[in-house]
Amino acid sequence: MRPTPAPSFKTPKVLMASFYDISVPVFDAMLGNLSTLLERGAAHAAAKNFPPDALLKARLFPDMFELVRQVQIASDAAKFGVARIAGVEAPKFEDSEVSFDDLRARIEKTRAFIRSVPREQIDGAESRRVEVPVRTQVYAFDAQTFLERWALPNFYFHLVTAYNLLRHNGVEIGKRDYLGQVPTQD
Repeated sequence: MRPTPAPSFKTPKVLMASFYDISVPVFDAMLGNLSTLLERGAAHAAAKNFPPDALLKARLFPDMFELVRQVQIASDAAKFGVARIAGVEAPKFEDSEVSFDDLRARIEKTRAFIRSVPREQIDGAESRRVEVPVRTQVYAFDAQTFLERWALPNFYFHLVTAYNLLRHNGVEIGKRDYLGQVPTQD
């Protein structure tokens, strides 16, 4: 496969925080929020006395992935995002999750991995070449463009889709649950 150049987005190359700070802690916090949302989904199924599969296999539209796959892809976006930026190998997950507990365990494995990547391997890597194989193509990016235009948007797409699947199916969650504990200045 020959690398395909990434589309030109004219991304400004100015960071307001370190490259590590805009990647690892962001993925980590939002994965923690996703784990909480899944916990709420499991509690909802138990309280309403219906099988958890009703939520786990839910789709917003027939050609969209079910909740389980949305969580797997969000996990992969974070895992591969950090690994590619740092230039390290990502752990392999089997995509065999079938329960809320399985999904939450996968999220915790992902969080443990991304937290294990040293700050020094990410800070300063903004211009590192990142290649993403997609079907028969390979997209090539610099790490900053990859994070801003590929890894984070994909991560958030699947994260918010998982949120919407739970919310659509009656789980009492809202925007504050999605955002979680937001660090603010006093």
